[in-house]
Amino acid sequence: MRSKRATAQLDHIFYALSDPTRRDILELLSKKEATVGELADKSQLSLPAISKHLKVLEKGQLIHRKDHPNDGRVIVLGLEPKAMTKATDWLEKHRQFWNQQFDSLEKFLEANPEPKKGEEK
Repeated sequence: MRSKRATAQLDHIFYALSDPTRRDILELLSKKEATVGELADKSQLSLPAISKHLKVLEKGQLIHRKDHPNDGRVIVLGLEPKAMTKATDWLEKHRQFWNQQFDSLEKFLEANPEPKKGEEK
């Protein structure tokens, strides 16, 4: 069993992805970088509400912040694709495992068909 520390980032990633508002934010940022204000305008949430969601996305390392090139008071947000790769790698590993399990089950069921009603084994 892995330690909590070893899976902490993955836990943060999946927690961040569990909320539809945060997924919407990631969808917007997948098209282009945006400021907090732009994200708030598009989601119709308050700035404090957006900020809370952004903190969760940052804890999962799914987004990054940088200064606006023309206005140092404005923060621009962008996607951090490396974190998403960790999640997709984990999902792919488990998808392969379950596909193998289902393939084995299918072969077993084909080799051992269920007797029809009234037939003896």
